[in-house]
Amino acid sequence: MNRYVCIHAHFYQPPRENPWLEEVELQDSAYPYHDWNERIATESYAPNAASRVMDGNGRIVNIVNNYAKISFNFGPTLLSWMEIHEPAVYGAILEADKESRENFSGHGSAIAQAYSHMILPLANTRDKRTQVLWGLRDFVHRFGREPEGMWLPETAVDLESLDIMAQEGIRYAILEPHQAHRVRKKGSRESQDVTGGRIDPKVPYKLRLPSGRTIAVFFYDGPVSRAVAFERLLNNGEVFANRILGAFPESRGGRNQLVHIATDGESYGHHHTRGEMALSYAIHHIESKGLARITNYGEFLEKHPPVHEVEIYEHTSWSCAHGIERWRSDCGCNSGGRPGWNQEWRQPLREALDWLRETLASRFEEKGSPLLRDPWGARDDYIAVILDRSPESRERFFRKHATRELSGKEETVALKLLELQRHAMLMYTSCGWFFDELSGIETAQVIQYAGRAIQLARELDGDGIEERFLSLLEFAKSNLPEHRDGRHIYEKFVKPAMVDLHTVGAHYAVSSLFESYDDQAEIFCYQVDREEYRLLPAGKKRLALGRARITSEITRESADVSFGVLHFGDHNVSGGIREYRGEEAFEALAEEISEIFRGADFPEIIRAVDRHFGAGVYSLKLLFRDEQRKILDMILAASMTDIDAVYRQLYMQNAPLMRFLSDIGYPASKSFHAAAELALNGELKRAFEAETLDIDAIRGTLYEAEGVKVALDGAGLGYTLRKTIERMMLTFRENLADIVLLAHIDAAVELGNSLPFEVAFWKTQNLYWEMLQEVYPEFRVRAAGQGDEDAGEWVRLFSVLGEKLSVRLPEE
Repeated sequence: MNRYVCIHAHFYQPPRENPWLEEVELQDSAYPYHDWNERIATESYAPNAASRVMDGNGRIVNIVNNYAKISFNFGPTLLSWMEIHEPAVYGAILEADKESRENFSGHGSAIAQAYSHMILPLANTRDKRTQVLWGLRDFVHRFGREPEGMWLPETAVDLESLDIMAQEGIRYAILEPHQAHRVRKKGSRESQDVTGGRIDPKVPYKLRLPSGRTIAVFFYDGPVSRAVAFERLLNNGEVFANRILGAFPESRGGRNQLVHIATDGESYGHHHTRGEMALSYAIHHIESKGLARITNYGEFLEKHPPVHEVEIYEHTSWSCAHGIERWRSDCGCNSGGRPGWNQEWRQPLREALDWLRETLASRFEEKGSPLLRDPWGARDDYIAVILDRSPESRERFFRKHATRELSGKEETVALKLLELQRHAMLMYTSCGWFFDELSGIETAQVIQYAGRAIQLARELDGDGIEERFLSLLEFAKSNLPEHRDGRHIYEKFVKPAMVDLHTVGAHYAVSSLFESYDDQAEIFCYQVDREEYRLLPAGKKRLALGRARITSEITRESADVSFGVLHFGDHNVSGGIREYRGEEAFEALAEEISEIFRGADFPEIIRAVDRHFGAGVYSLKLLFRDEQRKILDMILAASMTDIDAVYRQLYMQNAPLMRFLSDIGYPASKSFHAAAELALNGELKRAFEAETLDIDAIRGTLYEAEGVKVALDGAGLGYTLRKTIERMMLTFRENLADIVLLAHIDAAVELGNSLPFEVAFWKTQNLYWEMLQEVYPEFRVRAAGQGDEDAGEWVRLFSVLGEKLSVRLPEE
């Protein structure tokens, strides 16, 4: 067969981690999920690892791992998050690459990506090299092999970046058709201008680089790729397959041809619901009917090396019609929908960051040279520490790069310098310029990375940098009057987010009033070793006194602190923290405050805290977002129970009237409606969270809600019920003989199918499919062949559940 198909998916999310905590904090805009990474993982990354193939009746006949059949890359920072927070999906991605090597003649489908999605043509040579090296090292660490290809962020290209990639063993890159300039067949002196996307995308090309090296380039099919991303091609898998096949010429000549597309991987599931199913069906359709051979770039390149050479347009990309201006000027490219807005802020933002990069580079060389043999070479190799922050890894790193054996404090200085450089690259993450507004979360994130780099520089005697940086940032003007400019945004969003060891200690002290900690505890990327802790109760009021050592897992810097914190029994918390000044000073402080507390003189306690801790006084506002939300939920729980009861009573008193008004079409008052909405949604949420679902009671509440036309929180309620059914299914997997539980699951799924909002059964279906393959055959044998009545009932209930989960069971 001379017809080949390759589908490439670029999976990427901008790093969202708080630069001081190295963790993604709660994002309310992702409700009902914790954050956008979790939401998109649920909608796209996980479904592509277990995609459904359906029959004509909409029943699942197979569950497949799409990653094993396509070409793909994942952003390294996204995989780092996924390894911790979505380990099953992460494992499925790695396993798919191994499987793809079996499918595609030893060539894995995963390719690398420049590390932090920096626009490489706008980077200096040092940053280009580090970005490529870190991307390669991250890939090898995860996939256990060398990559053949590398994804250029936004396909933004220049010859220097490609040369660095080729030097490091990368064999090919993927570009957009409009990035091609001229092509020439090998052996010919005549070249053909293919400007305007007129290049033939069905063959690979050889690109000669300034160093004399070469690299292969694949130019993807633009029209089909755009149809996937923007024209709803993924609404139907067969239509998708036919559109791909339609890109082949009608003549089936002897030339080997590759139709290949490239899009954001999130198209398959996140941007287009069930897009992953269209992808798996299209692949199945093409393969099962022998319409083309599914391949990946590495396999095709080995079998069909380039016979044409190409020249490209440098400083171009796939997402800016003006080259790469979207990441440095007001070129007109934006996400739309905001008439009157401009993106003039892009240029001064980049200029401010460029100034900061160069200023930090000179400090890095100056401070790093006495400690590191080659500071820039050490930075290139620092990815080894980022991937493994164990003491053994740090020891290997310093043994290789330190000028001599360093003291603990000198190692901390070296680590701060290297972290400064890491954040100085993260601040160039492309999403910071992609969207429309300077105060947007993506742009605020890159400014936070700059803030972290500035803080590290200040701790290394880099005073004066911040003010000069802000004077440059001030030229970047927001479209929103309330945000004014870059300086104001830095003061509003970056300064309050800054964390130091004392801040972590204060967080620990406050949160210790609401949850128990072991003597050694982890708070994000910090370790807390508790030396002493005393908790004194007085009714609802509590006083915590203690001392602890706070250590950064990133820089190994540590601080010994003492603290005192008073909880008044509600949301009011007052406390303080200071450097530990020895046992005698701590005992004097603890005895004085304890004595006042025992006398219940609470105003005097607050004054004593002020005397002893001065500027180090804090409250609940200081807590990190997730812990703050958790503690406030605990504090509010009793009040919310009372409030719910009041609203429920108001609703019950007026429910007959509301139903009557609804029946005759009379608009109920907003007060009545608000009471009903809060009462009924709260009641359903509690019912969905229960250990055992009371189906009859739930249906009664739903009937009430329908009768008074209450808007249900479909997203939140669907999420809650989904989690409960998944929990039941996991319990059943460990207790397969529990027929009663199986019946409860069946009833819960039936309930979910009947609701006026969607309940996603994705994980439940996966668990069912797993048991269908591994357990169901054994129960069928016991039921049919051995006359086991319990097994027969199990098979009956399991089969009924399969029907409700839209799974087709094997024929008898």
